Amino acid sequence: MLTRFALAAGLATLALPAAAQNFYEGKTVTIVTSTGAGGTYDMTARLVARYMPKYLPGNPTMVVQNMPGGGNVLATNYMYSIAPKDGTAIATIHDAMPLHQVLDGRGVRFDASKFNWLGSTGQESEVIIAWHTAGIRTIDDARSKEVVLGGTGAGSGLFIIPMAMNRILGTKFKMVIGYKTSEDLNLAMQRGEVQARAFSMTSITAQHPDWIKNKTVDFIAQAGEERDHTIPNVPLLTELATNEVDRQVMKLISSPPGLGRPYIAPPDVPADRVALLRKALASAFADKGFVADSAKAQLDIDPMSAEEVTKIVNEVIGASPEVVAKAKVAVADPKDARGQ
Repeated sequence: MLTRFALAAGLATLALPAAAQNFYEGKTVTIVTSTGAGGTYDMTARLVARYMPKYLPGNPTMVVQNMPGGGNVLATNYMYSIAPKDGTAIATIHDAMPLHQVLDGRGVRFDASKFNWLGSTGQESEVIIAWHTAGIRTIDDARSKEVVLGGTGAGSGLFIIPMAMNRILGTKFKMVIGYKTSEDLNLAMQRGEVQARAFSMTSITAQHPDWIKNKTVDFIAQAGEERDHTIPNVPLLTELATNEVDRQVMKLISSPPGLGRPYIAPPDVPADRVALLRKALASAFADKGFVADSAKAQLDIDPMSAEEVTKIVNEVIGASPEVVAKAKVAVADPKDARGQ
């Protein structure tokens, strides 16, 4: 996959004008990450900042700026409306942002279809986990016992996935949102403030492999295209649906993990610079040093091209009205419903 899209990007760059080739000389490029420090988005962004500049003509300086808040919406809005549109600002935004635009829209001041998608680290699995003291180990347990599940904000998959499970699969997660970062939420779970959360499997293996080794958490369900090879007995949300419409809703809800950790440039960046950024990101992902460092950090990287990522985003934005309508009901905040 990588060889194919890296080659295509390379051929495209050959045709770029000299002005594009010289633009980045002496510049600083900022990578905004919509998460706090220490998580997999942040860890990956810092590796990208180390390896990507040597593949941009002019070898610019590259720095990472963390911008958590609003369930990842804050940084996404910033990239759409405020960030420089000259190619000196890119971002890694949460994979749930296109879905949040379609289903909830709370705080959204962006159109995901207008971003310049640069590529991604590759598909992942999102899992619902419960702390070992919570007393739920299976989906049936989650249907019969209420546990407190924490999240960051309404725009995050940390909220969207468990809320949909409550409405469609009959689970009894009591939602508590407002944690600023994923690590804040991890600490809350370990302190007993919350008993469960949604989390990417890559984040668990990279940040908390001891949770798996010591069986500190139980895996209840997973969202994604296919079951993660490390937890093959844990069911997918699409497998738990009992009819075709619900299965399509769960497929839509499961779309964020399919985007992995995606990278974007704002709308209206000149096309020649977008081409340079796409090629440089692909080359960074393929760099032997990047591959070795990401493996050392237990970051699962199986790169996707800009075209593949854009296709997924457009499928989410273009989902059928029937499926979107049911999915909106499934993820609606109960507080909003009481206020109507």
